[in-house]
Amino acid sequence: MPGDVWLDEVKSGLRSAFTWHGDRTDEHFYADVTGWWRRPELLGSLGPALAQLFADQQPTVVLGPESRGCLLGPLVALHFDVGFVEVHKDRVVSSDSDAWLRRTTPPDYRDRHLSLGFRKHLVGGGDRVLFVDDWIETGGQAHGAHLLTQDAGATWLGAAIVVDALSSNQVRRHLNVRSLLHIREL
Repeated sequence: MPGDVWLDEVKSGLRSAFTWHGDRTDEHFYADVTGWWRRPELLGSLGPALAQLFADQQPTVVLGPESRGCLLGPLVALHFDVGFVEVHKDRVVSSDSDAWLRRTTPPDYRDRHLSLGFRKHLVGGGDRVLFVDDWIETGGQAHGAHLLTQDAGATWLGAAIVVDALSSNQVRRHLNVRSLLHIREL
């Protein structure tokens, strides 16, 4: 099946398995993406579809934040035949003697400042990093991961995202965000 037709089918599947809950004026209004995980053909195509957004690059590692980035990231990593590193949020390191890289994010979609981190030895100076997540609204978590990538001495390739809800083109360009869908398509 030609790439563009296949990608159009993936996007159509994402739209049909997506639901908004509540009224747009309600503070509890939210996007429900759980239908994406229930459809095996859609779930199986998400890794290759997100990887296709960066087909012109060759990452050596994929980063994904807890929780949905940890579902999607490994699917993309498998497509590129590279490893995956989980970006932990607000992880308390109690008995872990490993060195960690940590950064505090700018405000995220819930206006929280999160502490992001991963074990220092997992990303190094020769790595080419691709960040993967399901949704980007403020870019706070992607920005934090970008700073962690710089702290590790690695190269940031960009962010492969299912839904781009950014209002800032500047953030989109700075983080090199590429997405399957824009929020207006939902």
